[in-house]
Amino acid sequence: MTVIIPKEKNFYAFSSSLNPIYIVQKGEEFILETYDCFEGQIKKATDLTDQLDWNHINPATGPVYIQDVKPGDILRINILEVKVAKQSVITAVPNQGTLGNIIENSETKILERKGNILFFNNHLKIPINPMIGVIGVAPKFGSISNGIPDKHGGNLDCAKVCKGNKIYITSQIPGALFGCGDLHTVMGDGEIIATGAETAGSVRFRIDTVNLEGLPTPFLEDPEYVSTIASSPSIDEATYQATHAMADFLKMFVGISINEIGMLMSLVGNLRFCQVVDPNRTIRFEFPKWVLKEYGFTMPI
Repeated sequence: MTVIIPKEKNFYAFSSSLNPIYIVQKGEEFILETYDCFEGQIKKATDLTDQLDWNHINPATGPVYIQDVKPGDILRINILEVKVAKQSVITAVPNQGTLGNIIENSETKILERKGNILFFNNHLKIPINPMIGVIGVAPKFGSISNGIPDKHGGNLDCAKVCKGNKIYITSQIPGALFGCGDLHTVMGDGEIIATGAETAGSVRFRIDTVNLEGLPTPFLEDPEYVSTIASSPSIDEATYQATHAMADFLKMFVGISINEIGMLMSLVGNLRFCQVVDPNRTIRFEFPKWVLKEYGFTMPI
């Protein structure tokens, strides 16, 4: 029977000092139920962000201790299913997000989902793409707010962290102390207004380890691409880090020469935004798996 961990078992900063609320075996399936990023404080359109308790933002469910995981192990986090609630929340707030300087008044929209369609208003229907905003493990030292993305994961807000994909993160402490939260019914690359369709829900995971020592993590795998993910206070620096991480991956694991790496990354690679609103900005570099296959490399099954 798959264990279900309720959303009330949550934390607000990734830290090695947290006590695990459950222990799972490698390869064992488990489900984390989650609050939305506002911990359910917004229920109607008249609830504005200036009324929030900001100590209860971006809760992540967990942490979960993964048995026999050691520092330095590469975790392969299989996202088996993402379920979202019928209702989502999106806000516009002055001085928040890249359009915050021209937003004059706060506004909250409650968005209803029917099946695989999210209703923005009476006329506009948006196909859903449920994804995970906050996902990660505890850092080796100190604590990192759930709202901050970095090498441990955190608030990556990457739209490809979704059902059927795999994200690789390096464990920094025994057991990793894994958690997730901040689900979105749908969110565009960039999350430019600082919120997507924020929602409660649940995620079914299976986590194991893989023999990929030196893999630049966080690292993402979907059916068509592998992606390196980097976060930094500067978009330029995050871009540099994500691009160089992909070059390192292609050199170390695929055995391509540096010059050809640069040529191929320019020809078939894609530099994408994840989010540009958190204290650290997050960028990913995508590279097609069909090219890897031509060079005789495939990701471990």
